[in-house]
Amino acid sequence: MAKKQFAVIGMGRFGSSVAGALSNLGFEVLAIDQNEQKIQDISGIVTHAVTADTTDEEALRALGLRNFDVVVVAIGADIQSSILTTLILKDLGVPRLIVKAQNELHGKVLNKIGADKVIFPERDMGLRVAHHLISPNILDYIELSDDYSIVEMKAPAKVVGRNLKQLDIRAKFKCNVLAIKTGDVMNISPYAEDLIKEDDVLVIVGKNDDLAHLEFVYAEG
Repeated sequence: MAKKQFAVIGMGRFGSSVAGALSNLGFEVLAIDQNEQKIQDISGIVTHAVTADTTDEEALRALGLRNFDVVVVAIGADIQSSILTTLILKDLGVPRLIVKAQNELHGKVLNKIGADKVIFPERDMGLRVAHHLISPNILDYIELSDDYSIVEMKAPAKVVGRNLKQLDIRAKFKCNVLAIKTGDVMNISPYAEDLIKEDDVLVIVGKNDDLAHLEFVYAEG
């Protein structure tokens, strides 16, 4: 099976980080920016790097972006360029289009014009930091929607040595334990009798309010 091909437009901090990470994972990556220096900086890391104005339909068409599996639009502060680029890519028939938004209004526009996924790196990072500050047990926090999220929580001392049936997280907090990570091993279908060990990580999904309640209770030690 051929490896997925990715194109990343906009070589700011976020775009170059995404492009570099995908390249390190072994995927073919085309990096695009209209700043020649940024393209030179990334050229040794990705498969191909091209200087281009992505608000120019002919320039994008010439790059053959409709043949890429995923295109990530990571344009920074220039919201107009981000929207125009997204519109052109949608018209070109890009299979999957992921676009970075600067704010909620920008995100709404991107959704309306056909972005398959809109991401808010700055907001999401702020959310994760806030949850780390609220509870030292929270290792990661992923927002699924306005109402639901997934948390990765280091097993608090009060749950170590108990099993999922005894904890009864679903009944007490209306949340579900999706998986238990023990070191490098991920148990994606834990049984009710599975014991929680020290340094285990619980992967839990639920409504944001219910997760906040769970975090608060376990943060109390």
